[in-house]
Amino acid sequence: MSADVLNRPGTNKPTGTQKPPQTRGWPLIVVSLAIGLATHGWNMFRYPLYLTDEGIYMEQAWSVLREGKLSPYTYFYDHAPMGWLTIAGWVAVLPGGFNAFGNAINTGRVLMLIVHLVSVFLLYEIIRRFTGSKAGAFLAVFVFNVSPLGVYYQRQVLLDNLMMLWILLGLYLLARKDGRIVTVMGAGLCFGLALVTKENALFILPGCAYLLHRAIKSQPNRRFGVSFWWFAALAPVVGYLLFAQIKNELFPQNFNFNLAAATPGDHVSLLYTVWWQLHRNSNSSNGLSFTTLLQNSWLFKDRYLLIAGTAATVLGLFAGRRNKRLRGPMLACALMGVGYGFYLTRSALLDFYIAPMVPLFALNLGMFFGWLTRRTKPAGAAVLVACLLVPVVVMPGGFMVKYNTKGELEFSDAYRLPLTRLQEQQVAWIKANVPTDAKLIIDDDIWVALHDNDPPYKYAHPHYKATSDPDVRDKVFASSWENVDYVVMSNKMRDALERGGETWIIEAIDQHGTPVWEATRGDVSLQIIKIGETS
Repeated sequence: MSADVLNRPGTNKPTGTQKPPQTRGWPLIVVSLAIGLATHGWNMFRYPLYLTDEGIYMEQAWSVLREGKLSPYTYFYDHAPMGWLTIAGWVAVLPGGFNAFGNAINTGRVLMLIVHLVSVFLLYEIIRRFTGSKAGAFLAVFVFNVSPLGVYYQRQVLLDNLMMLWILLGLYLLARKDGRIVTVMGAGLCFGLALVTKENALFILPGCAYLLHRAIKSQPNRRFGVSFWWFAALAPVVGYLLFAQIKNELFPQNFNFNLAAATPGDHVSLLYTVWWQLHRNSNSSNGLSFTTLLQNSWLFKDRYLLIAGTAATVLGLFAGRRNKRLRGPMLACALMGVGYGFYLTRSALLDFYIAPMVPLFALNLGMFFGWLTRRTKPAGAAVLVACLLVPVVVMPGGFMVKYNTKGELEFSDAYRLPLTRLQEQQVAWIKANVPTDAKLIIDDDIWVALHDNDPPYKYAHPHYKATSDPDVRDKVFASSWENVDYVVMSNKMRDALERGGETWIIEAIDQHGTPVWEATRGDVSLQIIKIGETS
């Protein structure tokens, strides 16, 4: 059979499977998009505080557009570049560039809002097409929209959010079941792009591969479909490896993978960085353990989603075994959640690494609800959804409102706190009082704000580059406080300096520093410290 016949619309349709429902429920989709726009858009420029990693991805996107490089510093393959290439493409089409929405991180957050709204539509359609339950699809996207854990991390400019967009797009293409090779190939390409956006998408691969098998196993062209899915998925990865090889940065010098060495040789290496990442653990200076973050951060933000999502994921491994139509999709979605959960329990973590679990938990909740209510009338399913969602939305301490210290009812922090104003005031003070040729040690959250100027603060460098990158450490600061004019302290930057062993910067602050600007709100504290001889 020729490829033309295999791809011809209307031929080779899946046999022996239930035809997906024809009505999408557009009113529910519109309501879901409106809710997502409100919960993720309201106050997103003010909350949460600008994050170091947001600044890193925006400065790398700045380097792509302004310098034609993947990073303003030595690119050492800490992440594949698809994420900030996407951000750079977004900024490139905006009339105001990085300042289109006030500053660089705000501009990135608008992209995250668009990513979230597209993800809402994809998540709804995936569940509706696999389960036939519009109530289950609405339940999932409602949780996805209002979860405090989701609102907190999905507003931020994170590679994790872009990675999950590609994952959901790939699942949506498989859920269409249109019998076309090009659709399956597109799904594979989406997974490959997810991998070169953030590498931990690899832990979602078992679930995606199983869903591929179950989704197209009844198609006459299934062998072509599987082959082309894997080909398309591997193409971006091979391209990334080829890029490193062309630059002679695939292998370390002399194949030296000794992690005890300060550097792997005279050049960076993709495989050396991968080896280093695999050996990271919770005892390292730049990561925390799963239990620490679970107890001190994630459960505090959203215990409802974590508990209900975990239960739905575990039950999804066993539910639907007697339902031929739901058996494959439910098990596949559960495997995705389990796979990524395994990664979280085994790796050194930053708090935002939980972000992909929000759509994965929402996906499993929707699939399980669709299975549970498969014999329930639509009206009954809608009532059940309302009974599940209304309490956690309206009750104090739930998703939307809380009691303050005075016992008064108010909206949650995400919808009212103006935290980022402190960082804007910090940047404004620097521009008004610090000469542009001063040597500054900063955090990445204000990097683009200081460099995307005329003239720029070309000697403003992140603290970790000032202690680890030879081009900055030796040529700019020479690891000496005498070559520093100001240290611009972000929130909890002192903790990062101590964990990273950045002793000479700490010495500059403690022994030779004088605070010249300070601002505090709650547990957020920012400073600007002038370095020089103290009396």
